[in-house]
Amino acid sequence: MENKGSPGKNIEEAQESCYKRWMNLQSQRIPELKQLLAQRKSPRDAETDRKLRELEQKIIGDFKDYAGKRVDLAHRYSSNYYAPSWNTPLENALIWMGGCRPSSFFRLVYALCGSQTEIRVTQFLRNIDGYTSLGGDGISLSDLTAEQLAKINVLHVKVIEEEEKMTKKVSSLQEDAADIPIATVAFAEEHVGEPNMAVDEALDKQEESMAGLLAEADNLRVDTLTKIVEILSPVQAADFFLAAKKLHLSMHEWGAVRDRRRRECIVDVGGEEQK
Repeated sequence: MENKGSPGKNIEEAQESCYKRWMNLQSQRIPELKQLLAQRKSPRDAETDRKLRELEQKIIGDFKDYAGKRVDLAHRYSSNYYAPSWNTPLENALIWMGGCRPSSFFRLVYALCGSQTEIRVTQFLRNIDGYTSLGGDGISLSDLTAEQLAKINVLHVKVIEEEEKMTKKVSSLQEDAADIPIATVAFAEEHVGEPNMAVDEALDKQEESMAGLLAEADNLRVDTLTKIVEILSPVQAADFFLAAKKLHLSMHEWGAVRDRRRRECIVDVGGEEQK
């Protein structure tokens, strides 16, 4: 069993550093997407569409690289990813298998489709001509074709099925924590803090299994993202990536704000908050 004192701290720092580099990269990709969308001169701007596709593949590559680094850093320390100390409490309350639910990607597509349609209707009623999305006329997420919607719906169902399978696996692992030899040792030990080889081996096995599930969940996230982008047009995918990155970064900031507000609040005996 490895010493989990100082080395464990160093690994957690490496995991947090990896996460921060990932967040910084997401911030950098936003202006790149906006710049290409702004350069798009018409709905049939093939050259800009090609550049958008190249950037979108880079973004998917970023995600794959990040997932690979997480797998490397999760060995025997995977539990850090299931409730990261570098996340805000709000983010950890919404976390699934060390990250977001892949099915949430579809909710974002549907939300953007609806919100952009509402904008277009509002502008039409106000007699505002020449509606332009971030990428030009007629190719926003509100213009998903029937074929695109059908493909997205089929993929959505498949992804939910995969999520349910993984959720059952993690539930089984959580139940194993109360199994032999951990339960018997906990019952028999007078001083739980003392080293115990059987418990250490059982917990190491637990962490390894959780690391495997983390890798499986990340693979599903990457695969789902890749397939959604294949269904969308270059501009629709760019709109989707912009929204997804803004949402991820915003959730972190909103969580930090709420966390600061929570620490500043004093709760009296009656349960009322006071500043």
